[in-house]
Amino acid sequence: MGSAGLQQATAKMREAGVDTVAIETFAHYYRLLEHGETGMIPESTIEPVDMPALADVEVDDEAAAQALRDTVVIKLNGGLGTSMGMDRAKSLLCVRKGLSFLDVTARQVLHLRKVHDARLPILFMNSFRTSGDTLDALARYTDLACEGLPLEFLQNMEPKLLESDLTPVTWPKEPTQEWCPPGHGDLYTALRGTGLLDRLIAEGFRYVFVSNSDNLGAVPDPRVAGWFAASGAPFAIEAVRRTASDRKGGHFARRRSDGRIVLRETAQTLPEDVKALANLDRHRYMSTNNLWFDLVAMRETLDARSGILGLPLIKNVKNVDPADSSSPKVVQIETAMGAAIEVFEGAQLIEVGRDRFVPVKTTNDLLVLRSDVYDMGEDFTLDQTVEEIPFVDLDGDYYKVVSDFEKRFPDGTPSLRKAASLTVDGDFTFGRGVQVIGEVELTGAGAQRIDADSVLSSGA
Repeated sequence: MGSAGLQQATAKMREAGVDTVAIETFAHYYRLLEHGETGMIPESTIEPVDMPALADVEVDDEAAAQALRDTVVIKLNGGLGTSMGMDRAKSLLCVRKGLSFLDVTARQVLHLRKVHDARLPILFMNSFRTSGDTLDALARYTDLACEGLPLEFLQNMEPKLLESDLTPVTWPKEPTQEWCPPGHGDLYTALRGTGLLDRLIAEGFRYVFVSNSDNLGAVPDPRVAGWFAASGAPFAIEAVRRTASDRKGGHFARRRSDGRIVLRETAQTLPEDVKALANLDRHRYMSTNNLWFDLVAMRETLDARSGILGLPLIKNVKNVDPADSSSPKVVQIETAMGAAIEVFEGAQLIEVGRDRFVPVKTTNDLLVLRSDVYDMGEDFTLDQTVEEIPFVDLDGDYYKVVSDFEKRFPDGTPSLRKAASLTVDGDFTFGRGVQVIGEVELTGAGAQRIDADSVLSSGA
């Protein structure tokens, strides 16, 4: 029967209509949590990993096009962008020429369908918070949904648990805060629970390409699809070289005990191993969260494991109301979808260029994405116009929230094509046509304005 906390949590999920597969998966991780599982991966248990580079791989054009025809695209679209002050789907944010993430993604897929004569379905894994707005925004693309397949499926939800006793938290003043998503590792549970896994196989598809909706570099590229199909691997992830700005992020490694590839996130790193985590010479590669998997291999593995893939647990401690630091501490049970790489024997990694990894997590990223550092062609893919992406650090007091950010760039972003870095410490509003050259740091008290057509340069 399990503990009282588990019984209360699963009863709450059943009452809310959560899928049975999701409840069973939650119960599996709850028991791990009860028994003290932390999901930590000690440095002593892993070693560095190497991999081939996409640039060095030969892929036949027709084989690549056929692989794309056998592929389904899934975009993770459950986030609200709350860290940027948003309260609706982050993918609705305008990013280029009046187009949102959703607009660009839809047009990328429609273009690829035409060029490669591919059905190429796209499915959005939404949360209950993003579903309505997303479907409304995509309604204009009347030919985006593929006949016989939905345009979306919903990720599951689970109760937040009081850190003190692991019982479901109650928060009457905003009951929705009592719930959280189970991390993007829920992808596999949701595909199985909704029946989509079987449906996609029945429709004749073999491969799935998954990526975050806020990464416009994550195009379902036929060359990558061709490499994955030729590899025969059941599962693969695109990786990029880590840079100084990635020192605190997760990385790939190989487990000493069985040789399996693992993805170690920051939350799975012991305090004494943080220095090793940050060592870019030792751990050189990080995940783009662009992953590929074989539908049949996924179904067979889930069947063999009674529907529970068995991803490493991530114990995430937060406040029940993220905006209220005085609200009770809760545990969110999460998993990362990329961690599935350790489940599959023969899983692969492939190094790709940073052009396939253009995530927008902060307004710093948004400024770069909107700038002339990127061009967008008729295929709606991003073309990087500079060799090195400039480093941007905007004062969080004035630019962190999207609405405040927009007010300070009323006439568009400055030119960053010749910039090495832009650091803003203070409240600056930028006029039209401003250029940043070299390393620029702006510091000042009080609201200030950068005049139109100003040229900001190192030492000026």
